[in-house]
Amino acid sequence: MTAALQIPTSPADALVCRNCGARFPLGAQHACFECFGPLEIGYDTEALARVTRADVESGPHSIWRYAGLLPVGQDASSRVDSGTGMTPLIRADRLGEQLGFTAPLWVKDDSANPTHSFKDRVVSIAITAARELGFERIACASTGNLANSVAAHAARIGMPSIVFVPADLEPAKIVQTAVYGGTLVGIQGSYDDVNRLCSELAETDEFERTGFVNVNVRPYYAEGSKTLGYEVAEQLGWRLPGQYVAPMASGSMLTKIHKAFKELVAGGLVPQSSWRVFGAQSAGCAPIATAFAQGWDVPQPVKPTGIAKSLNIGNPADGPYALDAVRSTGGAMASVDDDEIREGIRLLARTTGVFAETAGGVTVAVLRKLVRSGQLDPSVETVVYNTGDGLKTVDAISDGARPTAVIPATLKGMREAGLL
Repeated sequence: MTAALQIPTSPADALVCRNCGARFPLGAQHACFECFGPLEIGYDTEALARVTRADVESGPHSIWRYAGLLPVGQDASSRVDSGTGMTPLIRADRLGEQLGFTAPLWVKDDSANPTHSFKDRVVSIAITAARELGFERIACASTGNLANSVAAHAARIGMPSIVFVPADLEPAKIVQTAVYGGTLVGIQGSYDDVNRLCSELAETDEFERTGFVNVNVRPYYAEGSKTLGYEVAEQLGWRLPGQYVAPMASGSMLTKIHKAFKELVAGGLVPQSSWRVFGAQSAGCAPIATAFAQGWDVPQPVKPTGIAKSLNIGNPADGPYALDAVRSTGGAMASVDDDEIREGIRLLARTTGVFAETAGGVTVAVLRKLVRSGQLDPSVETVVYNTGDGLKTVDAISDGARPTAVIPATLKGMREAGLL
C-alpha cells in the first residue's frame, strides 16, 4: 500500500528514518528504503510553532485538542474520536510520603480512557490515518490493551477489524476484545511471534487493503503517545515536570513523551527547562533495562516471562531510542520481579485509590527502587504513568485480595472478628 497522505493543513511534512535521516513522502510506509531503519513523522517546525495555548484550550476535551501538533485529524470530520484523553493527573501525596518525596509526585492515570488504557491514544491517531490513507480494514498485533482498543474503535466506525494476540493472554483482555464483534485470532507463541506474522501478512496481496496500526501505519500510531506529554504539561499549568517514569514494552511510549516535551519547549508553549527520563520493565522481560545496565546501545532479544504480559515484548523495536532518551537526560532504568509488581499495584491502590494493571505495578515498583538506590531524586517534581486498569489483570493479585473477615450478620460476629 503506497497511497500518499496529503493534508495541506497538517504540520507533518515527511516520514524520516530514525537511523540515517532519509526522508520520504507521507504514506503507508514504516521502514526506510535506504537502510531499513524505522520511520517516524517529521514536522514543519514553523507550523508547530504557530500552535498557541489558546488554540489548544479552545479545542475538544480529548486528545484532538492537540490536533495542530499531530500528523492527522486537522479536519475534525476525519477524526476517529471516542473521547480519549484528558485523563486525571492525580496528586499522589500519600504515595510520595511513603517513598520519601519532598517534591510533588503525580500519577497520570490513563485507566480512565474509553477502553481503560493508554492505547486508545495511539489507536485514535492510527485509525484516523488509516482511513485517510484509504485502508478498508484495521488490524494489529497485540499483548492485549491494543487489541481491546482496535476492536472498540473499529466497531464505533463500522470498520472491519482483525486482531492477533498470544493465545495465553489474560482472560479479561480476550473477553474485552471479542465482545466488540471483530475477528480475534489467538496465536500459539509469544507477542514477538504474533508481530512477525503480522509483518508478513502486511506484505501479502490478501491484506493489501488492511492497515496494521503497529506495522504499516506505525509512524502515525506512535505519535498518539505524545499526547501523554502534552496533557501533563497543560495540566501542570503549561510547565514540565523535572522527572517522569514510564513503563516500557517496545519503548515507544517513553520516547514519544520525551519528543512531546521537546516540541513544547521548541514551540514556546512551555518555558525552557530540563527533565530526566526513567524507564521501568518487568524482570521477566527486561531487554531494554538490561541493555542500560550493561552499557549496550541495542537490547538483546529475550524470551518473555512473568505476570506483566502487556510489557512482554522480547525484541523491542524502540529499545535503542528509549536508551538514548534516558541516557541523554541523565535518567535511569530498572526492572522488578513479579512479587515487587504485585506490591507496586497494592501500594498505588492503598495510597491513591488507583487500581493499576500489572504495567502500573511495574512502574510504581521501579519508582520505589530508583528512589531507594539514589538514582531518582525525590526532591524533584515527578510524574509516573499508569497505563491501564487493574481489572484487566485481576488474576495477578487475586490470591492476596480477600475479605478482611467473613462473619455472621451479628454484633457478636463483629466483636469476635475484632471489628468492634
